[in-house]
Amino acid sequence: MSKKLLAEFIGTFWLVFGGCGSAVLASKFLDLQNQNVNYGISLVGVALAFGLTVLTMAYAIGHISGCHLNPAVSIGLVIGGRFNRAELVPYMVAQVIGAFVGAALLFAIASGKEGFSVSNGFAANGYGEHSPDGYSMVACLVTEVVLTFMFLLIILGATDPRAPQGFAPLAIGLGLTLIHLVGVPVTNLSVNPARSTGPAVFVGGWALAQLWLFWIAPVMGAALAGVVYRVMAGTPQAAKEGIHEATGRPHYEYAPQR
Repeated sequence: MSKKLLAEFIGTFWLVFGGCGSAVLASKFLDLQNQNVNYGISLVGVALAFGLTVLTMAYAIGHISGCHLNPAVSIGLVIGGRFNRAELVPYMVAQVIGAFVGAALLFAIASGKEGFSVSNGFAANGYGEHSPDGYSMVACLVTEVVLTFMFLLIILGATDPRAPQGFAPLAIGLGLTLIHLVGVPVTNLSVNPARSTGPAVFVGGWALAQLWLFWIAPVMGAALAGVVYRVMAGTPQAAKEGIHEATGRPHYEYAPQR
């Protein structure tokens, strides 16, 4: 268990440091006569950075902890019958601590440049006046629920023992990239309570006051995906787990959902 928790800590650290770091350090704008001109990696670069953090960690630690890196993912996997509920709370604690350490290291680096201020957002998630493009609380809530739901469906489907083996990290990493392309203008995109908590601690004020949405919405979306996938795919019969002779990987028998 300690090895799993260490893997989740390191993986979530990398997600926040790499993903949020790309937004804080590499997505830059120049104000030319009141017009913002981007000369950094912009939205596409930030979306790719988040996707790449998950893709690289899925290959690095997926065989150790499953590479959840996200309390909502862990909850969705429990509801989907893929994860032991007894390990849920320790996983969530390791993920939040990893996110905090990632944000702390990013803050230490970013604050080394003259003029840095967390008032610029520090990649924190927000709604209303703190939404990148000014979307309402309801719009942000719907966005986070729907995108987390789709992200969990991708995870559950790609890691299903019946799916093609070895490609799950690619599907999950590209899936996270896609939902960032959609969601960054709305909320800076969370779909991950730990990722939201790390930067919010350093921004404080409004970021902490709005943090509730970025816990509730991803958990709602993940829980719904866990239920829907079990209806579509059937229920994994963990008691019948064995090792597939051809692949050497865990093999499950599935029963139709009743």
